[in-house]
Amino acid sequence: MSKLKLTDILVTVVISILFGVIYKVWGPLYNMLKPFGIHADQLIYGMWFMAAMVAFLIIRKPGVALLAEIAASSGEFLMGSEWGLEVLLFGIIQGLMAELVFLATRYKRYDILVICTAAVSSAIGSIFMDYAKGYMGDLVLWNLLLFITARIIGAILIAGIGSHFLVRALEKTGVTSLVRRVDQEEYDALDL
Repeated sequence: MSKLKLTDILVTVVISILFGVIYKVWGPLYNMLKPFGIHADQLIYGMWFMAAMVAFLIIRKPGVALLAEIAASSGEFLMGSEWGLEVLLFGIIQGLMAELVFLATRYKRYDILVICTAAVSSAIGSIFMDYAKGYMGDLVLWNLLLFITARIIGAILIAGIGSHFLVRALEKTGVTSLVRRVDQEEYDALDL
């Protein structure tokens, strides 16, 4: 596996800036779902893991997922995130958790199962962060399980499946060929 080149870093940062803007816009939408109860807001939480998944699917090198989440959370912070500096710590943890999954595959698998697993891993990291903040300990068991389940479902649907199909659509347009060469084996890895 080759090291990151300047082009890889720049493309990752551009992807992350785009997701930083999306994250900033996503915050109010997330907060609008809170009044509906039953943790409906957690079903869309997976958006905050997408920068790592999309960047990794495009660049496919070690460190990209972590860099993407750090850059995206930094962008969100600089645009005035309602969660303040906390978003940077969440970005680091979510990126590291995704990297662990990609490392387990030696950065050689890019299929939907691996991406969904990385999304779930990022979700688990964010759940530990939320638990450390203290408010999750007050939830009764059924409510805590509902919270965790909703966040994991959101991670799979948005960050896992959503990222997979977004990059697959980008691959078909040829946009990603400007960043890296794609062979048939890589196209096949995107198939369900």
